[in-house]
Parts: sequence; C-alpha cells; structure tokens
Amino acid sequence: MKTAALGLQHVLAMYAGAILVPLIVGAALGLTSEQLTYLVAIDILMCGVATILQVVNNRFFGIGLPVVLGCTFTAVGPMIAIGGQYGISAIYGAILVSGLFVILISRFFGKLVHFFPPVVTGSVVTIIGITLIPVAINNMGGGQDASDFGSLSNISLAFGTLLFIIMIYRFSKGFMKAISILLSLVVGTIVAAFMGKVNLSAVSEASLFHMVEPFYFGMPTFEWSAILTMILVAMVSLVESTGVYFALGDITEKKLKENDLAKGYRAEGMAIVLGGIFNAFPYTAFSQNVGLVQITGVKSRKVIMVAGVMLVTLGFIPKIAALTTIIPNAVLGGAMIAMFGMVVSQGIKMLSGVISTSPENSMIIACSVGMGLGVTVVPELFAQLPDSVQILTSNGIVAGSITAIGLNIVFNMTPSKKTEEKSSTAQLMKQEA
Repeated sequence: MKTAALGLQHVLAMYAGAILVPLIVGAALGLTSEQLTYLVAIDILMCGVATILQVVNNRFFGIGLPVVLGCTFTAVGPMIAIGGQYGISAIYGAILVSGLFVILISRFFGKLVHFFPPVVTGSVVTIIGITLIPVAINNMGGGQDASDFGSLSNISLAFGTLLFIIMIYRFSKGFMKAISILLSLVVGTIVAAFMGKVNLSAVSEASLFHMVEPFYFGMPTFEWSAILTMILVAMVSLVESTGVYFALGDITEKKLKENDLAKGYRAEGMAIVLGGIFNAFPYTAFSQNVGLVQITGVKSRKVIMVAGVMLVTLGFIPKIAALTTIIPNAVLGGAMIAMFGMVVSQGIKMLSGVISTSPENSMIIACSVGMGLGVTVVPELFAQLPDSVQILTSNGIVAGSITAIGLNIVFNMTPSKKTEEKSSTAQLMKQEA
C-alpha cells in the first residue's frame, strides 16, 4: 500500500506536464475531441512504457535508476510548426527517424556531448520557450479564432489560473509546489464550469476502455526539415536526460559508467520510436520527479515501476483522458504562461553559468536566439533560397540551433589565434634549442 501511494505521488507530480503537451499540440493542430482524447490517453500510456523501459536494467537498455519519463516540452514548438507546414503525418515520420537515430548513436553519444555544451543547449531551450509564448497568449484569449476571444471571462479565467499558481509557489512547499500546475488546472476548470464554459460531452461519449492503435493518425510521411528538427530536439533532450541521470546517480550513490549511459540513451530512443508508431511523443527524463526523490528520500526503483504501471493502466481508460480535454483554453493559457515561462527560465539558468565566462559565448547566445526568434516571426525571410537550404532556415528553432552549434565550434572548439601563436613560439624555441 505504501509503495502504491509513493508511486501515485510520482504520477501526480508529472501528470500536468504529461497531459499539457498533447492538449497544446492537439489544440494547435485542430484535432477533434475524440482525436484529442486518444492523443492524451496514448501519451499517458507511453509515458508509463518509457518509464518502465528506463527502470528495467538489462544488458541492452535501461539506466536502472528511479527515473520517470514524460513527453518533452522541447518538442512542443517544433511539432506545432511541422504539423502546420506538412501535416500531422510528417510529425510522426520525423519522430520515428529521430528515435532510430538516438538508438544508433546511443553508444557514442557520450563522446558527442561536447558539441552540446550549456551555451548551445541553453540557447536552444531559450529559443523554444520564447517561440511558445504566443501559443499561450492565444489560449489566454480563448483560443485562436474564438468568437469570444479576449472577453472579460476568458481573461479573468486565464489570469486567475496564473495567480493561483503564483500563490501556491509563494505559500507552499515540497509536493504541493510540485503539483501546482495540476491543482491550478483543476481549480480553473471548476470555476469555468460555474461560468458555463465547460462541455462534458467528450467525457460522456468516451468509452471506459480502448485498445491502442498503431498509426492512429495515418501512415507517417518523411520531410527532411521535419526530421532534422526532431533530431535536434532529441539531442537536446538527451543532454537534459544526462543531467538527470547524473543527479539521480549522485542521490542513489550509484557511479554511472559509459555503458550505463548508453543503455539509458538506448531506452530513450526506443521510447521515441514507440511514440512515433503509436502517435504519441518524444520522451525525456522528468526533472520534477528527481526533486520528489530528493524530498521524500525514497530511492527505490520499485516505486517508479509502480508509477509506470499506473500510467499504462490510465492510458487504457479514455474517460480519464477525456476529463483533461474539457479544460477551457483560457485556463490552459494561464497555466501555459507559467509552464512556457519556466522553459525560458530553464534556458536562462543554463546560460547564466556561461554567458559571463567569455564574450564569445555572449555572441553565440545573441546570434542564435536572435536568429531563432527572427525566423519564427518572419518565416518568409529565406523564401527565395533553394529548397535544400530552406531545410535549415524554414524553422526558427532549427535555424537558431544550427547557429548555436556552428558558432560554438568556431569560437570554442577550433584553436584560437592566440593558441596557434603560442604553439608556433614553442616550436621555434624547441628548434633553436
């Protein structure tokens, strides 16, 4: 009973983050309530499968730590952009390829991490967070093209939800703070129900049990720019997961070896592939659950396994998934401001340790964030370039990421003029001697 209660606590801590991704992406792509219910249900189920893959420790996959996996917020902006440009089938084609790519490079990714230092990953995460803010603002008004967009009731609900989150953050601690987003969504929806803004038809129409269906949204299609975008997202997610692995390794006093990391990356790649097949999402280690492990002091993998089984079970019950789809857009928008703002905040946090170390890092951040945001706001800037070049320039996140990676190589990975001069002087002195 105690193990089940501890497992449920982990489910609650990650639940809001897990359901928000399908709700945001589904709403942006204009899915029906039935499709949105499926998307939420399959996402919850696949979060459980991805978690179990990591907790199980065998010779092929699994980091063997008390880690919980959920859909990465890093993928939200790119998925919306890909879906808007190429359709939903291209999203899942790109996810499938990126998952296979992660599996292929899992053995070597530890050696590739130096291409993704904090100055690169921090810039990418910041760009993604900034590009998501307009989505949140649209939802605060009631949703794009809503007949009552910007109405007093929508604005009140949105800011009321946001204020509730802020109050919990200010006056609570520990687990309550960890589930502040979930609590705000529940309270905001109850208030909206009294205002006549909640439609329960999706819940009444949803079945009590369903079987998952591969390629529910149709067979995947493959677009180079979409694939490149999701591979970059996967790389950033792996870097984030690496930090979670080491944090949990420290908490559980387990010294991680290169093979352990490879098995962790491989499990993550398998989860991404399964996400592509069953029309879910890319998955990554959830840092909020690391905080919960620290707060409770419970480090047992058995607890996380129970949490994974709970998530899988919930994924087979569409009525529970349908409950999340009744949340009004305005309530979601208020929560999104906090969630997406936290993504930006996380990016800034990653950059804070490197921005002052050298003017070169400041230039990398300036150019990559400027390019990412600029292309997002004015996507037609590179419309006259050849299609082969537009693969890198048609998406603000890709353009910003490529800029960050390229400038990091130029400034931080190639020998500086000063180093070359020192090397030449040393060789001269050696010859003279």
